[in-house]
Amino acid sequence: MSFAAAIVILLVAGTLTATTPYGVFAQIEEAEGQDEPGEDILETEDDSESAEEEEEVEYTSSFRTEDCTFSAAGSNPYFILEPNYRQVLVGNESGAAVEQTITVLNETREVNGTQTRVVEERETEDGELIEISRNFFAICDETNSVFYFGEEVDDYENGAIVGHEGAWLAGEDNNMAGLIMPGTVLLGAKYYQEIAPDIAVDRAEIIETGGELVVPAGSFDDVLVISESNPLEPGVEELKYYAPGVGILQDEDLKLVEYGFIEGR
Repeated sequence: MSFAAAIVILLVAGTLTATTPYGVFAQIEEAEGQDEPGEDILETEDDSESAEEEEEVEYTSSFRTEDCTFSAAGSNPYFILEPNYRQVLVGNESGAAVEQTITVLNETREVNGTQTRVVEERETEDGELIEISRNFFAICDETNSVFYFGEEVDDYENGAIVGHEGAWLAGEDNNMAGLIMPGTVLLGAKYYQEIAPDIAVDRAEIIETGGELVVPAGSFDDVLVISESNPLEPGVEELKYYAPGVGILQDEDLKLVEYGFIEGR
């Protein structure tokens, strides 16, 4: 069945709650009485229908990725996945000068049967390296949505690796790919970016579109604002800002100072 046909059927039945591809997928599964993948991360220790539980299930965790043809290169308006694209953000966190460099590498990695693009993030505090992560993304050709298949993490202290906190890969244990950037932006949409129970379960809500933002790298229009939270850290929320054709502009106190393509690595 085509996406259009599914939407028509759901509209007639009065069950459609979102018009984005991920919203349609979630409603189709509920209509067919199927279990929603990843719903274990939404369950609580008891079956009470508290307001908190109802809020949790509003975040979509089922995206029908099996219906996607994935590409390891390309670009969503707000997420560029082309080799050698780089962004540099700087700011102050807890009194330390932080610099984060995000580079789309000319490198791929197969994760859970999908060829993904490797995106490296390097973070320093007061000039000292504290983390390098290798993140794995792929674009769904049918929806132009970008999915997150996991990350390898190296934490550093005094130049030596001391840990790998937050590392996960889709296909291991109960981990599944999450949605990092939808192909269709819908105000109020809520979805899981990571689905790695007890390790990484970041989730996002689109809270603003069409805004404006000035950062050291320039002035930008049509800015997308996303609020991120994590059920493993109740009460903690972070705001991220994105511009079309650029990608991330600001991550909390870190602001974009440089972006563009660099020579091949």
